[in-house]
Amino acid sequence: MKRYSIEKICERFGIVAESMEMREILHAVQNVAQSDITVLITGESGTGKEIIAKTIHGLSSRADKPMISVNCGAIPEGIIESELFGHEKGAFTSASDQRKGYFELADKGTIFLDEIGELPQQTQVKFLRVLENGEFMRVGSGESKRVDVRVIAATNKDIEEEVSVKQFRADLYYRLRSVNIRIPPLRERRDDIVPLVKKFAEEFVQSSRMGSGGFSSNAMDALIEYEWPGNVRELRNVVESLIVLEPGREIHAEEVRRFLSKMHRPAVHRNFIDNQYLPVHLHKSSEQAERELIYRALLEMRKDILELKDYLMNRHPEPQRVHLLPASVHNDNSRNVKNEMIEELPSIEEMEKSLINEALRRTGGRRRDAAKALQISERTLYRKIKEYGL
Repeated sequence: MKRYSIEKICERFGIVAESMEMREILHAVQNVAQSDITVLITGESGTGKEIIAKTIHGLSSRADKPMISVNCGAIPEGIIESELFGHEKGAFTSASDQRKGYFELADKGTIFLDEIGELPQQTQVKFLRVLENGEFMRVGSGESKRVDVRVIAATNKDIEEEVSVKQFRADLYYRLRSVNIRIPPLRERRDDIVPLVKKFAEEFVQSSRMGSGGFSSNAMDALIEYEWPGNVRELRNVVESLIVLEPGREIHAEEVRRFLSKMHRPAVHRNFIDNQYLPVHLHKSSEQAERELIYRALLEMRKDILELKDYLMNRHPEPQRVHLLPASVHNDNSRNVKNEMIEELPSIEEMEKSLINEALRRTGGRRRDAAKALQISERTLYRKIKEYGL
């Protein structure tokens, strides 16, 4: 099979690999692409696991066949087996027709299973069977089917930890990790930051037709210094936001640092917000962590509302008038007004519902995009929509 230079691979698949870490990964990618071996891609959220999966498929002998991408965390547990393996007519109430699953659709090609750590344990058993002998059964059928599929899986979880707490099957993990490609976080490959900024800026300017004066050298230094908890995905969002906020002007370190500090303002307000909401603790389930992330955003909104009301009360006090009531009564009334204003603040649940509604409105009802905007999984978003009857 033909081999390509790293530069050619980067050009073909839109990858930036100035750092030694990424160049080594692309060497490994080209090697594993030559076979049909199962690959497990690990790394933090936003590091670019899907583009590595697409590169493996694109360099393989299956490149002219379909690659089916599946986000396991976005599919409700009750229908995930039907989605993956298909179902027969009448298998359940709404199964009015026979349906092929993702594995059948990917026959002769590649299936990419993202967020594999979210796969329910019952489904893990059936997935292991596909890996071992290429066999599966549609939901509602007793007949085995065979499929020829190359499997690439990805996760941002520590699967060994999941195995140790019995949330992920050990036999499936050992079968998946035939080849493990770890994508390092952006803070471990800072040589890629400047070329990524230039790439994202150029793409955004072309697609949005906005003017941009580019990024100064000290702005680039500020971007390199930042830790990037959201990795490449966060970097793209920051670059695009700065171009929108500074149209046609050169962006300097001051604008970069101001924008990054606003993004990560601690959601704390004296007298009103209890510290019990913060921080997001480790060793919690993904849904608990995601719920707390939503709370962070909601508490930030609540803090802004409180600060605005404090500002208005101090900026525009009541007009001076002759008080016929004792001062103590007047002060009590003033306190009552303030207490009423506080009591009128929306609850956490109301703000959460409002935030989800707004995300759905801005994305035209596209739940996947809304989930990305809220930085939660689609599964969590579906649950919230059902919980609030949206």
